[in-house]
Amino acid sequence: MAWGGRRYLRAFVGGFFVAVPVTVTALDRLAYVARVEGASMQLCPQPFLNPEGGSDCDVVLLNRWSVRNYEVRRGDIVSVMSPKNPQQKIIKRVIGLEGDFIRTLSYKNRYVRVPDGHFWIEGDHHGHSLDSNSFGPVSVGLLHGRASHIVWPPNRWQRIEASLPADRGPLDTEEEEG
Repeated sequence: MAWGGRRYLRAFVGGFFVAVPVTVTALDRLAYVARVEGASMQLCPQPFLNPEGGSDCDVVLLNRWSVRNYEVRRGDIVSVMSPKNPQQKIIKRVIGLEGDFIRTLSYKNRYVRVPDGHFWIEGDHHGHSLDSNSFGPVSVGLLHGRASHIVWPPNRWQRIEASLPADRGPLDTEEEEG
């Protein structure tokens, strides 16, 4: 019995020391899950994270692999390191990419050209969101992951598609000139 127990313990410890680095690498490079807290993403028609508000929080799958080259699309919901507090990650929708002209909602300038290496992010609930309207364009270096699926609660399981609210997004060049 003692030898069988030791063999089991040795196999467990050996497996543990293989599994932990593999798991850490997978979470660091591939994807992980995160709770979406707060009201800033509640009002968009799809997928409107945390529609119930209160203590019920959606849990999303954040795909790290898809943003490894800092490529995002307008309408993607992304996780970024907060420019105001590097200890905090925030989840917002990409409204504009580098080179786009954006009509801001409450930023110091009414119109902004998104500089190279940056993007413009906003929460869907504009009155309750700390986003680019507060701190300006965000460096792509702060990009952490793209929300690809809602994984909790089970009745909300769905893929998250990139979509822009109808009144948001970059200005057309005709609008800029006219």
